[in-house]
Amino acid sequence: MTMTEPTTEPPAVPPASAEDVLYPPIEPYARGLLAVGDGQQLYWEECGNPAGKPAVFVHGGPGGGCIDDYRRFFDPARYRVILFDQRNCGRSLPHASAPDADLSANTTWHLVDDLEKLRGDRGVERWQVFGGSWGSALALAYAEAHPDRVTELVLRGIFTLRRFELDWYYNGGAGHLSPGWWRSFLAPLGDGFTGDCIAAYHDFLFDPDPAVHLPAGVAWTTWEAATSHLVFSPEHVEEFSDPAFALAFARIENHYFVNAGWLREGQLIEEVDRIRHIPAVIVQGRYDLPCPVVTADDLHRAWPEAEYRLVLAGHSAMEPAIAAELVAATDRFAAARLTAG
Repeated sequence: MTMTEPTTEPPAVPPASAEDVLYPPIEPYARGLLAVGDGQQLYWEECGNPAGKPAVFVHGGPGGGCIDDYRRFFDPARYRVILFDQRNCGRSLPHASAPDADLSANTTWHLVDDLEKLRGDRGVERWQVFGGSWGSALALAYAEAHPDRVTELVLRGIFTLRRFELDWYYNGGAGHLSPGWWRSFLAPLGDGFTGDCIAAYHDFLFDPDPAVHLPAGVAWTTWEAATSHLVFSPEHVEEFSDPAFALAFARIENHYFVNAGWLREGQLIEEVDRIRHIPAVIVQGRYDLPCPVVTADDLHRAWPEAEYRLVLAGHSAMEPAIAAELVAATDRFAAARLTAG
């Protein structure tokens, strides 16, 4: 495989704020709960133009849920945007923070099927799939399973659940770049812990005692919040410190990671030939700590037809340089639709 270069390198002066590039806040014109089987109900909403270009927003985590600002990556005059909360998180039911939470019906392939059920329920023939972080992994899994249903892919902060990616972030590599928060992450495991943090955390997060699982949930989740921005965001850490949100987020992430996402090692990149014909943009922060640039580079080497935007940023979609590239990508795809139509 030959080496490939990013389509762009970091701009000298990135936007000052995501607010400078995102579309104005918008409210949904429809919302509801979709029963998808296994006792699961998914929260969904639609916003923008009901006659516009269909797009689905695939949130991260897994377990992060959607926030209002995610609607703003799309021109509301040109897009029909569908957002949903994945199983057991956000406004979907049942919630992973419940004392009797059962995640046995929550896997990558359940979520792929959920996307298809949501597409059919909303009467969409084909749609753009937009996903970041874990959302990039789920977007790839869905597109590789259903390439005929995808018009374009917009991917950010690439994550494919390979073992070295998990070990980098949860077993010490990233901790060398944020030692204070790494110590906070290790605190629930006890002094001198040296084993597999992902496996050890599983016991703590699913312990029935709130005195055990709540501190573990907050420690797991705030580690991610503290390391997701190029410039530390105390507001983001505060948001992720809510015990119910933190516990659901941590439980679902850990459930996926101890099971390697129910994927073969390297599967998402190995099977990219199934989707190389689909127009795509890969947006990656050069200083992304949770999802380091090597994974985006590996994906682009396997998929040189995709546009690759490497920017001066960390991990979050709300990093100004990342937000600017994401909005530019959705704008280009909307303009191409008008030209073609």
